[in-house]
Amino acid sequence: MAIHEDLLGGPPPTHLPDDPEPRELLAGGTAPADVAAKYPTSSLAWAQLADEAFERGSVVESYAYARTGYHRGLDALRRNGWKGHGPVPWEHEPNRGFLRALHALARAAGSIGEQEEYERCSQFLKDSSATAAQTLG
Repeated sequence: MAIHEDLLGGPPPTHLPDDPEPRELLAGGTAPADVAAKYPTSSLAWAQLADEAFERGSVVESYAYARTGYHRGLDALRRNGWKGHGPVPWEHEPNRGFLRALHALARAAGSIGEQEEYERCSQFLKDSSATAAQTLG
């Protein structure tokens, strides 16, 4: 993994530590609710729950799952040196759970008419990772 110095003096990218067990369980078909129950700090499990709820039209449920994943991700980012701003690269796979939860939170907020939250989360996603914002839509 290459470490890039920000020549403008910005904070370095935050790379969350790998937590392969929840990712492997989800990839293997384990229900996201079971993964979240076993690994409640996994933003990825909460993001997947949010996506599934949104797809079936349960927007408020999606919002709640996304908010949980978002807050779990913020906790992990802070534990790993993040100071409230700076890059959280999509290219680093362990960051994707947080970024997916942030995207899901913006999407659900927009769907329930919470415009300020939608705009804040959408901008936060772009500021954290332009690649994530583009990839997740």
